[in-house]
Amino acid sequence: MSNQKKTALVLGATGLIGKELVKIISENEQYEKIHLLVRRSIEINNERCKTHIVNFDELHKYSALFQVDDVYCCLGTTIKKAKTKEAFRRVDYEYPIEAAKLAKDNGVETFLIVSAMGADVNSRFFYNRVKGEVEDSLKKMDLPSLHIFRPSLLLGNRDEFRLGEKIAEKASSFLNFIMIGPLLPYKGIHAQKVAEAMANIAQANKRGAAIYLSHEIDKMTTN
Repeated sequence: MSNQKKTALVLGATGLIGKELVKIISENEQYEKIHLLVRRSIEINNERCKTHIVNFDELHKYSALFQVDDVYCCLGTTIKKAKTKEAFRRVDYEYPIEAAKLAKDNGVETFLIVSAMGADVNSRFFYNRVKGEVEDSLKKMDLPSLHIFRPSLLLGNRDEFRLGEKIAEKASSFLNFIMIGPLLPYKGIHAQKVAEAMANIAQANKRGAAIYLSHEIDKMTTN
């Protein structure tokens, strides 16, 4: 690994994975500056992290902040929270694609994004279809280094209560021991592991595009 200091930008720093990611990379001596793009003020006790309250609908106005080495995109919502399919698509498709365009325009080396298991442009499920469209659009942009992470059920402490995910999380604790072979990609994974894997891949300086499933993400971590 090079001793040269790097800079990073994180979108979605207040989400389940984003919060874990900020903790990890802010403790990584490889980064000398980390820009966090957020909707609202957050408390970060690390001098290397700088928060920027932005309007994501006008992300192009913050192009200068994308003059970094690595961009981590952890943006995501639910249709229930977004209220409409249009609003969901804006957060999960339009914002990430605009961020990728700004990254490419500013010569960013590595773009890392959280997608989802089941992402498929041909899916009959709207959520999975949008995630598939994001992935396809990103691949067509010919970014120097594109890394797509497809976690299954995310485990961890959320700021908001999601009944369905809580039930699934409880069930996964009993079912994980049978998640072997072809079922491995469906095994629940902790958000901290996804964040750690993203940080590890960013430091590996791998070129080209790659997709990582849950069981592959799990193998990239030390815990």
